[in-house]
Amino acid sequence: VANEGGKHWTVNEVRALIRIWSDKNIQQQLEGTVRNKRIFEQVAARLQKFGIDRDWKQCRTKYKNLKHEYKSVKGAQDSGSTSKSMKFFNELDAILGHSTMEQGSKSDNDESERPPEWTEAKSEKDSIG
Repeated sequence: VANEGGKHWTVNEVRALIRIWSDKNIQQQLEGTVRNKRIFEQVAARLQKFGIDRDWKQCRTKYKNLKHEYKSVKGAQDSGSTSKSMKFFNELDAILGHSTMEQGSKSDNDESERPPEWTEAKSEKDSIG
């Protein structure tokens, strides 16, 4: 199946991406920045070592899609629904499970990569007005 990001990701490719993503160093970099091209270039380079040929844009798109799907399933579960599930939920929960409470259900654009202190300041301002 072809999509905008090239060929469809295989299960092994997604597993490799999640394995790299689960690296604490990568997670910290992703949490602390809005401009994340360099980080995804590192991710793509690491995938290359596993023989997986993906560019940084494909890695970032897949990362965002997985994160969005995870948040959607997690939100459904939190509201008591068990009908939603996804293939890599447990792996992603190990990475994202700790940060979903303070992050809430923000939109999945680059703004979701801001440090938590920015969001806290913003929410205080919102509650004053």
